[in-house]
Amino acid sequence: MTAAPFHMGWFLGNSFGVHGWNDPWGGSLAAEWTRPDMHIDLVRALERACFDFLLLEDSAFVPDSYGSSMDFYLRRAARVPKNDPLPLVPLLTQATRHLGIVPTISTSFYPPYLLARLIATLDLMSEGRVGCNFVTSTALRAAQNFGLDEHLEHDRRYEMADEFVEVVRKLWTSWDDDAVIMDIERQTFVDPTKVRTIDHKGRFFSVRGPLNTARPHDGRPVLVQAGGSPQGRHFAARHMDVVIAALGTVDEMKTYRADMRERVAAQGRNPDDCKVLFLLTPTLGDTDAEAQARYERGLRAKSASPENGLALMASLTDIDFAKFDLDEPLETMTTNGQQGTLKRFLAQGRTLREIAANFRFGFEDVFGTPDRVAAILGEVMAEVGGDGFVINLPITRRTIAEITDGLIPALQKRQLVRSLYSHAGFRQNLFEF
Repeated sequence: MTAAPFHMGWFLGNSFGVHGWNDPWGGSLAAEWTRPDMHIDLVRALERACFDFLLLEDSAFVPDSYGSSMDFYLRRAARVPKNDPLPLVPLLTQATRHLGIVPTISTSFYPPYLLARLIATLDLMSEGRVGCNFVTSTALRAAQNFGLDEHLEHDRRYEMADEFVEVVRKLWTSWDDDAVIMDIERQTFVDPTKVRTIDHKGRFFSVRGPLNTARPHDGRPVLVQAGGSPQGRHFAARHMDVVIAALGTVDEMKTYRADMRERVAAQGRNPDDCKVLFLLTPTLGDTDAEAQARYERGLRAKSASPENGLALMASLTDIDFAKFDLDEPLETMTTNGQQGTLKRFLAQGRTLREIAANFRFGFEDVFGTPDRVAAILGEVMAEVGGDGFVINLPITRRTIAEITDGLIPALQKRQLVRSLYSHAGFRQNLFEF
């Protein structure tokens, strides 16, 4: 069975933050973490490799959920420090011509009018190359930075997100495509009959509208979301163009994709109109043996320092895993944070030590030469039937080159990914196949 061409994205954790500061190939990244140079290098390499998009993760808090302290996160530069990635977006679109740039926006804390105007502006500036990754924000500390003593309950956050997206879509369509006519003879720049209020009054938001800028380039930007819980999947099925899943096995991918396509169809949408992409963390080498050795070193480091994974998971779930004995069986846990992630995490073993060693935040157990990994990815896509992968790697100029100048050419040789862009806009390239 042969895979059809699939799409490629790159997920940039810690986005406009610290990268490579303790990596032997990090160069001067640590000293230059506040400058945009590395990110510009990254998007130019991604465009050269014909990626569909770069997704910029974001969060608005300093974690203190591991050991009930900020110390671990600050010492390790784990999720902090981090600059606001939105000012990066126009710099990245100016450095590229085809690549989609997808910043992350919290539906829990952004006013929908502000978000709709901001993304429409960026999308118009880039002629249709800016998307939007919606998150409901899971951390209590983030909520407390926006005037809340306690975070909204998990399901309520998704109810709020559903209305949020409804509002911004109304705002984006409050101007007709041809509202701007620039008719000098009639002294009319905008046709007033083609702009209207939205007069939205809902459970969470009241917004009059209209937007005070024009409609986005393709009607609306590409909408992206990553949600593993039933509520997250329902939200994605209603609204999203792309859904990203962090799953460790082919069987999990097949089950997730089938579930998402059923959910999208149940919303009256064509399942092909919601692309399902999977997080991928490959390990590459000049030989299979070298790649396997690198992969196994990574597993040993993971087992030797379980606190790295546990601290990350603590920041996503607001559960302090430092309180538990690493070798005692765990009891059932619940969270108001990322419920789907916690469920998968706890399914990986009986004790925290086992779980930390076994957990895969995406498809990680793939290694070899670029050609071998390309062959594996082709086989996986052929079996899963999905729409592509999203690279999830710490960035240094070495890791970028390994993917964009090593793996991607091997995939292109097998005609598994595009070698040229057919269109200028993000949406047209995303739905080309």
